[in-house]
Amino acid sequence: MAIVYETPKALLDVPTHYCPGCTHGIIHKLVAEVIDELGILDKTIAVAPVGCSVLMYNYFACDVFEAAHGRAPATATGIKRTNPDKVVFTYQGDGDLAAIGMAEIVHAATRGENLTSIFVNNCIYGMTGGQMAPTTLPGQVTETTPYGRDVKLAGYPIRVSELISTLTGACYVERVSVDTIPNLLKAKKAIKKAFENQIAGLGFSMIEVLSICPTNWGLSPQESMKWLRDNMIPYYPLGVKKNTTEEVK
Repeated sequence: MAIVYETPKALLDVPTHYCPGCTHGIIHKLVAEVIDELGILDKTIAVAPVGCSVLMYNYFACDVFEAAHGRAPATATGIKRTNPDKVVFTYQGDGDLAAIGMAEIVHAATRGENLTSIFVNNCIYGMTGGQMAPTTLPGQVTETTPYGRDVKLAGYPIRVSELISTLTGACYVERVSVDTIPNLLKAKKAIKKAFENQIAGLGFSMIEVLSICPTNWGLSPQESMKWLRDNMIPYYPLGVKKNTTEEVK
């Protein structure tokens, strides 16, 4: 009988701690499939931050380091510079990367560190209870904005991919989503390209993945997917924001 599907070898067969409907598991799977397809499991090192993905070392079969809150890019820089033959990636949420860790991601990108950054954006702090994040949309209700984000008080959401794409050291930046099968396929393709860029020594790549948080949004998984399409994608348009890798090749 032909095998039509196998669990990625880069993922461990263990129970998940993520909430029902959370798309972190889907993104983990996409990353793991890419690691398998590129045959790099034995030389891949991941860096986990503080946040919902803090326990990702329980799921990936590669080595995983734990970084202080927001400091995954700095930790990854040290790992990659001392082990240039390894494939190093960070996996961070929007609260971690775009708030306390904004300086780290900006400087890693502007230095052109040969890293792969997976940035999961669900417009809210997850693990700490649903507070407003730097990416929370105008009018979005959170624990700390019960009447909706007021841009006069809290400012506007940060479009991280657009920001990083302005930095000379960043070679490839793309925003993807996991709300539909076609978008899942595009997300995997983008993640694979980011890893391939690193293997080729082309520099810093970041993939922003629009994700959902049913628990803190107070919606069902189905409602959350619709909310992502109706609200997040218009504010955070999908697509390639920067790609200098073809020119380098």
